Amino acid sequence: MARINDVFHSDIFIMPDKKVFVPDPRTENGLQILEPEDFADFYDLLEKTYRGKSSYTMIYEGFFFRVERTNSMYGPMYCMRKMPKKVPDLMSLGYPPALINYLAGLGNASGLILLGGATGSGKTTTISSLLKEYLIRNGGFAYTIEDPFEMPLDGEYKSMNGSMGLCKQTQPVDDNWGASLRSALRSRPRFILVGEIRTPDAASEVLRAATSGHLVLSTIHANNVTDALDAMVKHATAGEMSEELGFDLLSRGILGVIHQTLVGIGQKRPVVQYLFANPNTTIGDQTRNIIKTGKLNLATTIEMQMTRMMQNRPLFEIGDNSRLSKQ
Repeated sequence: MARINDVFHSDIFIMPDKKVFVPDPRTENGLQILEPEDFADFYDLLEKTYRGKSSYTMIYEGFFFRVERTNSMYGPMYCMRKMPKKVPDLMSLGYPPALINYLAGLGNASGLILLGGATGSGKTTTISSLLKEYLIRNGGFAYTIEDPFEMPLDGEYKSMNGSMGLCKQTQPVDDNWGASLRSALRSRPRFILVGEIRTPDAASEVLRAATSGHLVLSTIHANNVTDALDAMVKHATAGEMSEELGFDLLSRGILGVIHQTLVGIGQKRPVVQYLFANPNTTIGDQTRNIIKTGKLNLATTIEMQMTRMMQNRPLFEIGDNSRLSKQ
């Protein structure tokens, strides 16, 4: 029998009867039974790490496990995702090279980069790899707010420009995402990563942070690019923010939105759809203008940008180009 970390898998399901299931690499969605020799130690740590919150992080033999504990009819069950021992390089994710180059070149910009997709679509991996890329390229202070912690981002980074990068991973205090974001801003970070947009307070504070000179990265559950933008405003306006202000802040703060799905059997690859706004906010931009109206008729703009990207052409017309849009 193998040990848990010796077997290639990302998800682990432990039933109340302590049977262990992992994805079957021969199928797209099937499962298979796993009988690890170190199960007793692993399960013991699972229970010792539990502190009453259904979502938490456990570290087992150097690997992060994101844990979801639920009470089923027959007792507690655990659904876990094993995270990589180190954050993957952006180049290794399977994104089109032109898209990677463009995203990597946004490290000096400010605004919101939003990753949309379903559960298990790789959003967290992508957003973490992108933050790592910015720290390596540009240095600076990064501040994350996550619940639970997922990718091992915390630490120091030696930047390509000779300076240093620093990332501190934090959790929201008492589930108050808005207050935690406001606290983050007082720490003067260059980069802010918000693990997931879940609450009205978090959404509204992310929109405000994106218009105040920071580069903000976050994820949201969505079916496509347009749905991600709409979901962002719906979250923000579920609180005290008006819809008009929500779309206005989003139009001024958005830098790019990517929707991602994973396809394939075994080693999956990403399929992406994306939309960007001109990083130079002093120049008129079609994407920002459409978002501000609240009528998200963006299909033509998305198709045009994706075609330009595949042809290695600048995303914006010559008169609209900023330095960043050519990278």
